[in-house]
Amino acid sequence: MKKLTLLLSFLSICAFSFGQHDHNTAVNTNKKAKSPRTAAMTMVGANHVHVDYGSPSVRGRNIWNGLVAYNQVWATGAHKATYIDFGKDVVVNGVKIPKGKYGFFTIPSEKEWVLIISKDWDMHLADDYDPNNDVVRIKVAPKKSEKITEALKYKVEKLAEGKGRITMSWEYLSVSFDFTNSK
Repeated sequence: MKKLTLLLSFLSICAFSFGQHDHNTAVNTNKKAKSPRTAAMTMVGANHVHVDYGSPSVRGRNIWNGLVAYNQVWATGAHKATYIDFGKDVVVNGVKIPKGKYGFFTIPSEKEWVLIISKDWDMHLADDYDPNNDVVRIKVAPKKSEKITEALKYKVEKLAEGKGRITMSWEYLSVSFDFTNSK
């Protein structure tokens, strides 16, 4: 009798909960995300290099010193911070970086960008960015293009045996840095 009472109570709770479902709030699973998570990767020698990022689109917006503020740390993508996963140790700008995952942040400005590889890779945007965890900073001039890159895009390319480049392009600008596999 006790089991029957428990079973009936459970079924009543389930029926009540089911009845409370609002059928007008169904989620449209066919809707495309405005800033989908995507990746770029390649093999550079025996090193698998993988960049994981959120890819926002321009959609007619003012990007530089508009949506993305100048002189402030940016997660260099949408939502969750962009990260780079090096399968082997690399050297970037003279600094040896052990294999593993690293956050990729930038500080954009009109004439010069600071590219940052950080020990912090798993965070929402740059909310918890801490400069004390920077592994390397690289100053580069952004390159302008005649052709628009509507959706933010990363490219990992092999330049030579053991040498590669990571490039981020969006709107009419791109920035990049080179790396070599550590021996």
